[in-house]
Order: sequence, then C-alpha cells, then structure tokens
Amino acid sequence: MKLDDNIYEIKYLKIKNVYIQIKDGKVIIKVPKRITKKELQEILESKEKWIENALQKCKQMEQRKVQYTDEEFKEIVDKNVHELIELTGLVPNKVRIRNIKYAWGTCSINRNITINYNLIKYSENVIRYVILHELIHLMYMNHSKEFWNLVGKYMPNYKEVKKEFKL
Repeated sequence: MKLDDNIYEIKYLKIKNVYIQIKDGKVIIKVPKRITKKELQEILESKEKWIENALQKCKQMEQRKVQYTDEEFKEIVDKNVHELIELTGLVPNKVRIRNIKYAWGTCSINRNITINYNLIKYSENVIRYVILHELIHLMYMNHSKEFWNLVGKYMPNYKEVKKEFKL
C-alpha cells in the first residue's frame, strides 16, 4: 500500500507517536509533525498486514445483516442484563445502547455500561457475552486472569462465542 492511495488520511499533529485507526473503510494515520514521508512509508509497510486485516474486518462488518428489529434488540439486551445481574450480583448504575465505533461495549469508572448498537447484527449469545464482559468489569477494571476466570465461571464457552466476531 502506498501513501498516495486514497484510502489513507494523514493528519500531522503535535503528538509523539504514530497512531493508525480504521474508520468507515478508511485508514486514518495521526503522525507527529516532525516525521518524514520516508519514515511514514516504512511504518506503514511494517503495519501493512494489520491494516489489510483491519480493512477486511471492517468490510465484513458492513456486509453483516441486521438480525433483529430495534425493539427486539432492546428486549434481548434488557433480558440478558437482568438475568446476568441476577446471576453475578454485579449491578451497574446505568445500561445504555449506543453506536460506538471503538468497542463492543464499555464500562466506565462510574459503573455505567454501554452496549454497542452494532451487536444487532450478532447472535443473542454474542450479545450476552458482551454484557457479561462489561458486568465483570464492575469487579475487575482490567483483563487480568481473575477477570477471565470470572467470565469463564458464568459463561464457560465464552472463547467459542468470541469466535463469532471473526466471522
């Protein structure tokens, strides 16, 4: 991939490191103002495989079909939130559904959970996994061994469920 490809958007900023992200099928590269075009080309070449995989994943996500109506999706989220709160005893302050670009779910330090609206394209098992994952963050705000052990306690097949994200 060459820098002059129109899939790249380069932003020169007052930063120390290079950041690469994929957004709407486009590669956005944030670079320090001091970096040369040659250095940037070398970085992109070293990250070429990652960029190609990320673009492919983005394309696959766009092609996935919506599996539920908005109301059905909200009901699935609500049902699983209540069941998992009952099961784990972990209670968030608030649970919201939003269209987030960077994650399937989030858990804030204020104990608020956000579930990505794009999960509407996935099975109920995947939705349940994301809700459980975020609830466990109420106890462990990291991905430590203890975190994954607790996820596994409540969903022993979570590794299999996670594979659906790769389809």
